[in-house]
Amino acid sequence: MKVLLVDDDTNIRMVAVMGLEDELDWEIQEACSGQEAIQLASTQKPDLILLDMMMPGMDGISTFGKLRELDTVKDTPIIFMTAKVQPEEIESYKILGARGVIIKPFDPITLAQEIQDILAQKFDA
Repeated sequence: MKVLLVDDDTNIRMVAVMGLEDELDWEIQEACSGQEAIQLASTQKPDLILLDMMMPGMDGISTFGKLRELDTVKDTPIIFMTAKVQPEEIESYKILGARGVIIKPFDPITLAQEIQDILAQKFDA
């Protein structure tokens, strides 16, 4: 499975990649901005996008909207990654169309299972 990991924090990307590559045979593409994510998504056609909410320039919500405009990823599951954990915020992300939310800081040891659990849940788009 091809995963696009979008986060402006190099350390978070490194920890996430280590956790996912240790557990799963997934090909991880990294993007450090919303704009880079849009460019990669249009050419790489990822099977899953992990998207940081708080990025300079184009935030997660704006990036999400632009990604949904691309034919290559309009139906691709997107999981937000955020430190904003208020229940109403998490619910608003799901209403927007996010497949799920991973709360930062996450545990790299359980990250792969957390993603698999989110993808296994019934989803009504």
